[in-house]
Amino acid sequence: MVVFLTCSSMYCLSAPHGWTCMGLYLYIHMREQKDTHLTNITLVPKPDMDMRRAFACTMLLAAMSPLSASSKLYIVYMGGKKHDDPSMVTESHHDVLTSVFGSKDEAMKSIVYSYRHGFSGFAAMLTESQAATLAKCSDVVSVRPNIYHEAHTTRSWDFLGLDYDQPREDSGLLQKAKYGEDVIIGVIDSGIWPESRSFDDSGYGPVPARWKGTCQAGQQFDATSCNRKIIGARWFSDDMSDEELKAEYMSPRDLSGHGTHVASTIAGGQVSNVSYGGLAAGVARGGAPRARLAIYKVLWGPRGSGSHAGVLAALDHAIDDGVDVLSLSLGQAGSELFETLHAVERGISVVFSAGNGGPVPQTAWNAVPWVTTVAASTIDRTFPTLISLGNKQMLMGQSLHNNASMNISDFKALVYTRSCSMQSLASSNITGKIVLCYAPAEAAITPPRLALPIVINRTMEAGAKGLIFAQYDANILDILTMCKGNMACVVVDFEIAHTILTYLDKTKNPVMKVSRAMSVIGNQVLSPMVASFSSRGPSAAFPRILKHLGSQGQHLCVHVRDIHGVSACIRGGRTA
Repeated sequence: MVVFLTCSSMYCLSAPHGWTCMGLYLYIHMREQKDTHLTNITLVPKPDMDMRRAFACTMLLAAMSPLSASSKLYIVYMGGKKHDDPSMVTESHHDVLTSVFGSKDEAMKSIVYSYRHGFSGFAAMLTESQAATLAKCSDVVSVRPNIYHEAHTTRSWDFLGLDYDQPREDSGLLQKAKYGEDVIIGVIDSGIWPESRSFDDSGYGPVPARWKGTCQAGQQFDATSCNRKIIGARWFSDDMSDEELKAEYMSPRDLSGHGTHVASTIAGGQVSNVSYGGLAAGVARGGAPRARLAIYKVLWGPRGSGSHAGVLAALDHAIDDGVDVLSLSLGQAGSELFETLHAVERGISVVFSAGNGGPVPQTAWNAVPWVTTVAASTIDRTFPTLISLGNKQMLMGQSLHNNASMNISDFKALVYTRSCSMQSLASSNITGKIVLCYAPAEAAITPPRLALPIVINRTMEAGAKGLIFAQYDANILDILTMCKGNMACVVVDFEIAHTILTYLDKTKNPVMKVSRAMSVIGNQVLSPMVASFSSRGPSAAFPRILKHLGSQGQHLCVHVRDIHGVSACIRGGRTA
């Protein structure tokens, strides 16, 4: 191939395949060979050369190089395996890529993951043109850019009729299922905190012989972190950037707590005497307390996000490791994991969360026909908190305020600061007072789950004694765990807030006191209801396929990371 480009200066270029600059033209000669690349270019200036023009031409050459073109991670799916030998499957990936790169070495360097156990495919760094070329190959089913997935997360199992106190003559569903004895559940999530008492392996027999997985060691996670309960663990970070892995554990250890939350909800062992500050006291356990756990860490960072490439790598290994069930409480709008069909073909039950896009309809994710997609619903438990006004009115809110040292037993001054913006708080002296945050118009713009954490931090910093936060979404109690120190935080609906505001407007020196929260369970609590944060159907991708299942995903006591011993935490806002 011969290419002429105007180059208004005299200089020389040397390269492996005979590049020269002659007079006013740049003459590029490329031999017709598959391994030809515009690489290793060296600029050799002449004494009278204009360096600015030389640099401009060098940049032009660099732009023509395939290696300098913008590349990003693509997922190349090739369907079912054509070989039982994983090494031969990977070799077929190299062959396909070599036909595009012209060099096997470059092809091998571009691969981030080779999917070779449960199905065939790979994740590789490609330019847009290379991806388009691969898409035309007869062995390739699809080529698509990599995307990122987000994390979705004692009483609940009793509420479902899966309690230990059912008749023991094998009539209860939990007993018939033998408590999940020796079922291997793979959890593809953010890892696990193995010290949690939920994962104690006392009383467990040997690991099932069919298990072929491994316990992959890493930072603060060695072989002893696995046991007869957590029988395997892997982590997948090759597709993540240094920034995304900042402050992370380079191991299966869980940073965000989401994976530990999900694993204990699914298969946590029985742990007695747990509560959140005395609320929701009882026994915490998972739905299949005798099941084994296999952990696949693909979500990283405090917020829990990970790429499609890593999720597929975990899926590929889980199929080969021998799991019976796969749980994925993650997803991304508009993305479906069609590759899960290979797991289902092997007899593996695949369970997804529906997502956290509610209450908007048609937001359900992970709705491919062959998987179970589960929404989050409420249980028959609530935490009513009595609010007393200076005019002897008694109102009801909800809170996690149950610490005697935090109890506002005396009336405190009450102030109204609208949305509790920085400006409104700055214009009021709220130190030692109870603050009412009530701005319906702004609530429609900023959802309560986003606004409340900011408001809590602002009012705590300003020294408030209490916070009454008005909202239209009752499912935000988990955020109140941020309320620390001596401040009580209570959420109320707009009707209650309007009553408080009316009292404020008619009273010269308004006051209020807040009682400690109570735990209320049973028929007096309207349940179950689909949690407001939970995604609704029908699925935009599969509108004719209706998913009918919902499971308790709000106000649960589950175990989260705590290296010094387990603490139980009331969590919501997660579909698990």
